[in-house]
Amino acid sequence: MGVGSEKTSSTTKGVYNEETDNALKAPLNVDAVLSKKVGHATAERATWGRRLEFVLASVGYAVGLGNVWRFPYLCYRSGGGAFLIPYFLMLFLCGIPLLFMEFAIGQYTRLGPVHALATICPLFKGVGIATVVISFVLCTYYNVLMSWALYYFFNSFRASLPWQSCNNTWNAVGNCSSGFPGNATHLQSASQQYFDHRLLEITNGIEDAGGLRWELFGILILAWVIVYLCIFKGVKSTGKVVYFTATFPYFILFALLINNVQLPGAKNGMFYFLKPKWSKLLEVQVWVNAAAQVFNSIGIGFGSMISMASYNKFNNNILRDTLIVSLANSATSILAGFVIFSAIGYMAHIHNLPVDNIATDGPGLVFVVYPEVFSTMPLPHLWAPLFFFMLLCLGLDSQFAMVEVAVTSIIDGFGPKVLRVLKRQEVIVLAVCVMGFLLGIPHITKGGMYVFQLMDHYTAVVSLMFLSFFEVIAVCWVFGLRRMTIMIKRMLGKAPNIYFRSCWMVFSPVLVLCILISSIIQYTPARYGKSYTYPVWAEVVGWGISLVSIVWIPLGALQEICTNKGSLLQRIKTAVTPTIELDPVNHLPAEQGEDTPESVSLFIITPL
Repeated sequence: MGVGSEKTSSTTKGVYNEETDNALKAPLNVDAVLSKKVGHATAERATWGRRLEFVLASVGYAVGLGNVWRFPYLCYRSGGGAFLIPYFLMLFLCGIPLLFMEFAIGQYTRLGPVHALATICPLFKGVGIATVVISFVLCTYYNVLMSWALYYFFNSFRASLPWQSCNNTWNAVGNCSSGFPGNATHLQSASQQYFDHRLLEITNGIEDAGGLRWELFGILILAWVIVYLCIFKGVKSTGKVVYFTATFPYFILFALLINNVQLPGAKNGMFYFLKPKWSKLLEVQVWVNAAAQVFNSIGIGFGSMISMASYNKFNNNILRDTLIVSLANSATSILAGFVIFSAIGYMAHIHNLPVDNIATDGPGLVFVVYPEVFSTMPLPHLWAPLFFFMLLCLGLDSQFAMVEVAVTSIIDGFGPKVLRVLKRQEVIVLAVCVMGFLLGIPHITKGGMYVFQLMDHYTAVVSLMFLSFFEVIAVCWVFGLRRMTIMIKRMLGKAPNIYFRSCWMVFSPVLVLCILISSIIQYTPARYGKSYTYPVWAEVVGWGISLVSIVWIPLGALQEICTNKGSLLQRIKTAVTPTIELDPVNHLPAEQGEDTPESVSLFIITPL
C-alpha cells in the first residue's frame, strides 16, 4: 500500500497557511483539527458516545476466556499465592506502561495500527500490518469458541444435561465414567466424551478432516451474525452493546462464587489455588510465565487497543483509563481463580480425588471440567446456561475488538475509495465478517479441533512474541522517549512521570526481549492432548501461519528503504524519521474548558 512513504520536510519550523489562519479566527476544535492535520483518511472520525463506552470496550477486550481458563491454572502451577508477586511486578513494569503507550498512539494519531505505526516509525510500518493480520487470523478461529459456547448453551435447556450420563449414543461402551475416572486411564468422563464425540465428533488426526459438523456450521453462522449486528455501525453500536457484554460476566462470576463457596470441599480448592510455594520464585520460567500472561491477557501487540483508542477525543484521560483496564483485568483473573478452584475443590471432594487429577487449563476446563461440575451442583439447569452465556459475553467483547481492527485499517487505508464502491461502512463490516466466517470453516470439520490447536499455537504463541517485540522497539527506542513525552503532554497537559519513562526506556523492552528469547529456547511443537503429535507437514503449515503475519515486518522495512532516495544511510535515516506532526496544537487545556484562538500554533517538530 506504500503506507507512510510520503515524507514531510524535516526542516520546516512553522507551517502557517490558510487553514491555520482560519483556525486562529475561530474557537479551537481539537478533534476537527487533528482529523485534518494528522493524516486521517476521513474528514471527521467517529468518537465514542461516552468515555465509559471506551473503558468498557477495553475492559471487555482485555477480560476474555484466558482469564477464566488460563490464569487460574497458571497461578496454581506456578507457585500459588507466590505467583502473584512476579505477576503484579510484571503488570507494573510491562503491562500498564505498554497499554498506556498503545492508548497514547491510537488517541494521538486517530488512526488504526497500520497507519499509526507507519507515521511513528516508517521503517517498522510492517508491524502495524502484522498486528492487523494476526488479529484477523485470531478472530477467524476465536469465533469457533463462541460456537461451542452457544452449542452448550442451547443444550443446557434439555430435561437432563446431556453430558452427565453414559447412556447416550455417542458414549463408548465400557469406556465411560459418570464422574472423573481418577487413575483409571482407560476410562473417560461422560463430559469428556460429550465434548469429543458429540460436539466435535473428533477424528484420529488432522490428516482426517472427516467432513463438516453441520450443527456447528449453522451455529458458526449465528455467532458471526451476532458479531455483525453488534459492530456494523462502528463504535456507535459497539459502545452500546458493551454496557451489557462487559458487565454481565461479573454478575455471573460473583453469583457462582457465592454458590460455590457453600459447597463441601470448596475451601480446600481455593486453598490449593493460592497456597504459596515460595521455592517456585527461584525458577526463571515462573517469571517468564508471569510476564507472558500479563502481556497476552491485556492484549498488547494485537492492534486492538490502538484501534479503539483512535476513536477517543483528543483530551481523553488515557492514564486513568489505562489503570482501570489493567487493574480490572487482573482483579477479574483472581476472581475467576476463586470461582474455578472452588468448583474443582468441590469435585475433588465428591470423587475423593486429589485436586491435581481435576485441575486443567484451556478449553478442557470450561467445556469438560465445568460441565461435569454442573452435573452435581444444586440447580444445574440454572447455572449451566448462565455460565455458557457468560463465556459468550466474554468472547464477544474480544471478538468485537479484533474485527474492529480490520475494519478500521481498511477505512484508514482506502477511506473514500472503499466507501464509494461499497457505499456504506456496514458493507465493509459485512465483508470482513463473511471472510472471517469462510476462513473459520476448517475448524468445524470433524478434524477441526486439530486445526484449531495448530492455529492457536502458532498464532497466539509464536507470532505474537515476534511482532510485539518489534512494536516495542519501534515505539520505545526508535520513535523515542522524548517524542512519546511530547505526544502525551499535548493530550493530557502534563508529561508522563519517571515511572513510565523508565519502563518505556528500559524495563518493558528488556522484559519483552526476555519473553521472546525464552519462547524461542523453550519452543515445543504443537500437540493435542497428551498423546497426539502433529505430522511434519502440519508443522510446516503452522510455521506458514506464523509467517503470514511476521513476514510483513521485513517486507515493510525493505519497501520503505527501497522507495526512499539518497545513499543507504540517508534512506535508513529517512525511514526512522516520524512523519507524524508532533505538535499539532501548541497548547491544550488539561480539562475540556474554554478554548481560545490564541492557543493554536501548528508546526512540525524537527526530528529528534
